[in-house]
Order: sequence, then structure tokens, then C-alpha cells
Amino acid sequence: QLQLVESGGGLVQPGGSLRLSCAASGVNLERSVIGWFRQAPGKEREGVSCSRGTYGTTTYADNVKGRFTIARDNAKNTVYLQMNSLKPEDTAVYYCAAGCNTPFIQTWGQGTQVTVSS
Repeated sequence: QLQLVESGGGLVQPGGSLRLSCAASGVNLERSVIGWFRQAPGKEREGVSCSRGTYGTTTYADNVKGRFTIARDNAKNTVYLQMNSLKPEDTAVYYCAAGCNTPFIQTWGQGTQVTVSS
């Protein structure tokens, strides 16, 4: 059974960087679709990025395009979200999930808090 565990969140100043990790067990992620989502206090969950397998396409939300990048390490069965030029509005709990279409996602990670503040 697939399990996803995020890590790498924390407190960072505006303009800083963080790398989030989504480590999987139970399924080989190489060809899996993995989505990154976030939810800020008082706001709905939003999609951040979607990676459609190692050999598939990757898409990003407009508000993170050019700043966030997905990378994969198949040897570690891990998907990363590299976040650069962070802004206070990026503050949220970040989740990885097995899929990108929310109504059909059955496996979510536990979430990791990202706080961007001076």
C-alpha cells in the first residue's frame, strides 16, 4: 500500500529557499503521478505542481511558475519540490499526493508547514 511522507518544511525569510521531500513506500514512484498542494489558514487547498511520472510532463500553478521546480530521485523513491524566491503568501501546509486531480486522490501525505516571514 502506498504511503507518502513529506519533510523539509520550516521557517524561511522572504526571498529564501526550501526543498520539500515526498518519500514513498509501497509503490515505485518512477511512473507515478505526484501532485503538490498547499493550504493556507482560512483558504481552500490549491494545486501547486503536478509531475506526471519521470518521463511525463510537469506543470505549475501560475503563482509559483519560475520559482518552484519538481525533481525526482528514483533511487530514493522520492519527489522533491524546490521552492525559491519564497514570498509570505507561500506560507501554507504543503502536501504531496498520489495524483493531481483532487476528487480522485486516495493517498495524501501528512503535510509539512512552510512559513515565510521576516
